[in-house]
This record gives sequence, C-alpha cells and structure tokens, in this order.
Amino acid sequence: MKRFIYSAIIAATAVITLSAQEKSPVAFQIGGGFTQGVGRTGTYLDTGWNITAGVGYNFNQYVGILMDLSDNSMGINSATLGNIGVPGGSVNLFTATLDPIIHLTPASHADLYVTGGFGLFHRNQEFTTPSAATTFGFNPFFGFYPTIVPATQILSSYSVNKPGIDVGIGFAVGTKWHGKFYAEARYDHMFYNSSFHTDYLPVTFGFRW
Repeated sequence: MKRFIYSAIIAATAVITLSAQEKSPVAFQIGGGFTQGVGRTGTYLDTGWNITAGVGYNFNQYVGILMDLSDNSMGINSATLGNIGVPGGSVNLFTATLDPIIHLTPASHADLYVTGGFGLFHRNQEFTTPSAATTFGFNPFFGFYPTIVPATQILSSYSVNKPGIDVGIGFAVGTKWHGKFYAEARYDHMFYNSSFHTDYLPVTFGFRW
C-alpha cells in the first residue's frame, strides 16, 4: 500500500510539474539515483537506489522551501548476511523532510544551491531466503496447470519511525524561469538510539520546475 501511495504522489507531482506556469513561486521536483551507506551503516549495506519527489515555495530568487518525500533501498552485504546466517536482506528508508533551499547563483543558467532540514524517517529491515510458490500457468491445449515459480520468503521484518536531519548541495542547469535539470548529493542522518544511528548519502538526478 505504501508503494502505491508513493507512486501516486510521484505521478501527481509530475502532472502538476508539466502544467506549472512560468515564473510561478510554487516549486516542484522529481528525481532518482543511487544511495550509499556512510560510516558504520556503510559497513553493513551495499549501494542501493533512491527515488524522490518534492513540492515547495520560492519566497524570492534566493530562498525557498521544499517538502521532500524520498524512498531509499539498500541491500545487506554478503559479509553481514554470512555473519548473521541468512541468505538475503535489505533496508528501506522512507523520509518526509522539510528542507529550506538557498540559491547561490539564482540569476545564472547554472544554479548552485545548498539545502538541509529535518523530518520523519521510517526504516524497515527484512531478512529473506529464496523460496518457491505454486501458481497456475495456461496452455491452449492443456488449459490451466499448476507450476512452481521462484519467490522470496521473509524470515523477519522490523520497522521503526525516528526523527532525522539532512544537508546537501546541488547543481541545476536550465533557464532562469523555466524548469532545470539538477544533480544533488545529501547526507541523511536518522537518529536511532544513544549508541547507534543510520547514515547514508543519496545522490539524485532529476528535474525541477
């Protein structure tokens, strides 16, 4: 259900982006890229992927604010899985953050900017094993028949919601008043407990209007 809701938000953002008016103070963005764990988090997780969407408001040509939604997924690396004794696993982080953005070169076709903020981080981790499932195939001569297909069995799943912060820098190319293509790197920090936290670096490429 969460995936469906997030996809709907992405689609709605894209539609609104295409219909946005020139010089509108309302801002939209959509993008995707890769995510790398940082520090202790990086010792447990492989490089993964991210998708993101945001909507916000430009107060002037220098300062704006965005509500960002981001989904990051990283697999648990083989060394960690071997130590735990399970065949597979992954960590997914869904975030909703409020991020002020400062444009350092707003009048240029090449916009350098910095951003950062805070919000809610949802972390879900799963340990899995390969499995098989029985389903039905169809043949014009034989009709429906039972068949076995590869599947994934979830051995355990755990989710937690915690506050977090992010800070980043980006570079956007386009015209002053029209949409721009951007590349952005952020450092995300999810507070977990007094001795452990989750840190990762999403690098995102996308389009902003």
